Amino acid sequence: MTIDGDALPILQAVADPVRWAVLAILGDGTRCVCDLQAHVSVAPNLLSYHLKVLRDAGLVTTTRRGRWIDYSIAEDADDRMRSALPGSRVAAR
Repeated sequence: MTIDGDALPILQAVADPVRWAVLAILGDGTRCVCDLQAHVSVAPNLLSYHLKVLRDAGLVTTTRRGRWIDYSIAEDADDRMRSALPGSRVAAR
């Protein structure tokens, strides 16, 4: 079985418990890193790494607000995750 080249990074991104927790938090709305840090018990450098993985997979977006960076779930994240599943015929937007 061959996995689509776009699917593997998405599946790997959501398979990690820390990244899944970040997505769950962001499901309630946009958050800055300081808000995420208060809810995810990993070192700040590890949180930055996990956020980078989610950004690279196209699942979260960032917005700069002065010195702060706010994170949000990407508009098409649900479609991207669904289309990454084996046998899915959902096309990403």
